[in-house]
Amino acid sequence: MVDPFRDVLLWASSNRVLAEHLPRFGFVRATVRRFMPGEEPEHALAAAQELRTHDVAAAFTMLGEGVRDVHQADGVVEHYLGLLDDIAARGLDAEISVKPTHLGYDLDARVAAANIARLAERARERSTRVWLDMEQSSYVDGTIALYRELLAAFPDSGICLQAYLHRTPQDVADLLPLGASIRFVKGAYREPASVALQDRRAVAAAYRALALASARTKDPERGRLVLGTHDVELVRRIDRELRAQGNTRDDVEIEMLYGIRAADQIALAREGFRVRTLIAYGTHWYPWFMRRLAERPANVLSALRNLVARRTPAPS
Repeated sequence: MVDPFRDVLLWASSNRVLAEHLPRFGFVRATVRRFMPGEEPEHALAAAQELRTHDVAAAFTMLGEGVRDVHQADGVVEHYLGLLDDIAARGLDAEISVKPTHLGYDLDARVAAANIARLAERARERSTRVWLDMEQSSYVDGTIALYRELLAAFPDSGICLQAYLHRTPQDVADLLPLGASIRFVKGAYREPASVALQDRRAVAAAYRALALASARTKDPERGRLVLGTHDVELVRRIDRELRAQGNTRDDVEIEMLYGIRAADQIALAREGFRVRTLIAYGTHWYPWFMRRLAERPANVLSALRNLVARRTPAPS
């Protein structure tokens, strides 16, 4: 089933006029707080410490999808280096997930590669790892090229792949023999039908097929399989099928975003699933936020409730 409302939200995520004006509204900022604990890294670290009490691990990403010059990219790198130090100092089971364009890819792919390697080296020193996020389809070839280089030097590093892209099965087949760690997501960018599946049920079926095939074909001693989805029913179905083919719950990790299905995350951890929460923070949250609204109708209802609450006068 194609969702035209989702298309509208995804269009809005890249609209510069809306990006300039919508974040000024209080009801928008109130809704954003559902999906991120705050704009500062300290807020994210505190949230991770709270999740640790529920046996839920963490991953961090500072929001931002592009930089205008090399100095900005350097600033992003320095920020993440400090964050990795903070993760180690607090003894957190936490990783970082970074976007190539946030590290200078649009300026120079070699700059981005060098920056990612700096982060991976510090992560290794701090006993954790780096994940490469995936952006629009036009960046897939470049991101995979960066990851191949990174993987050769840092075998624990991982990459995010989007199930709705027609090309993803072949990308998985190419990467698994290298010992890749893959986090699957359904896909949150506005892509044409020639590039990506448009039907939600078709995307879910592709996601399931990729997860099961990856678990069957990857070397059990190399790479990790991460299910990045809030579709709990799909997670449980994949879990049943994985265990039927001989896998255990230690062979897969579930990753969800902070503030979405929080009770389910804790419940899954109590059931013995390996669960990790991706915690986003930072000031450049607008496009990311709009994509979160597009993922589930319930997210839009939350935004509307905040709008109604803002406009409803308090009782006298």
